[in-house]
Amino acid sequence: MLGKSPSWQDAGGACSGYLIEEGDTTVLLDCGNGVFGKLRERVDYIEVSAVVISHLHADHFLDLVPYSYALTFAPRQQPVPVHRWPGTDHPARPRLVAPPGARDVFRRVVGAWGAEGLIEDAFVLEEYVAEDEVAIGPLTVSFHPVPHFIDTFAVNVTNGESKLTYSADTRPCDEIVDIARGADLLIIEATLPRPERTGDRGHLTPEEAGEHARRAGVERVVITHLSDELGEDWAREQATRGFGGPVEVAREFAAYEI
Repeated sequence: MLGKSPSWQDAGGACSGYLIEEGDTTVLLDCGNGVFGKLRERVDYIEVSAVVISHLHADHFLDLVPYSYALTFAPRQQPVPVHRWPGTDHPARPRLVAPPGARDVFRRVVGAWGAEGLIEDAFVLEEYVAEDEVAIGPLTVSFHPVPHFIDTFAVNVTNGESKLTYSADTRPCDEIVDIARGADLLIIEATLPRPERTGDRGHLTPEEAGEHARRAGVERVVITHLSDELGEDWAREQATRGFGGPVEVAREFAAYEI
């Protein structure tokens, strides 16, 4: 767990970002504000196999900007010797697996200050579509639409034996229940203290997150995408009520083995 905040960061925290490791394969799932610094505390950023983005809200991709600057301008990424770095003809360019339309969104964001190609030049950008499966080392990553304010995809990650499901951001729906069915670990958003009072829904409460996990029959549940201002004990109690068993609240640098 690198970041678990909603669209504003906890004190000292980061927005959505989850590090998945299987052998020598390292995948960063979402890269929200504050995540790149947290990533650097745990792994070498040039060794990341791929970055996977669930949807194109800023709190899930904004730290691709500092990550791209590092890949572009870090001394060890240069073709000539710089201080203790010998120079390289093969700078790292991790895969960036992102939703449809990502290239245009990234260009608009960084184009605001004249760096239109920053992200796509730093990474090898691949845009997926609904129900795609992508192989990243021994992992199979698949993408499943869930209802949110923009096109959003829950993500399943499997190694042939174990299954991790990440809900991304979603309102109450049958889709996430079907996607997470039988997961060994479900990381599910639990943003709201109560349902949205007006307009379209876009998020879950902790109790609703627990209810969805119960219906999916998952083994283990971690609720995420919630503010430190909400209160961890309250959120856990509500989610446990919905799930009917123990639920964990995401904490930065917590680790789970499946």
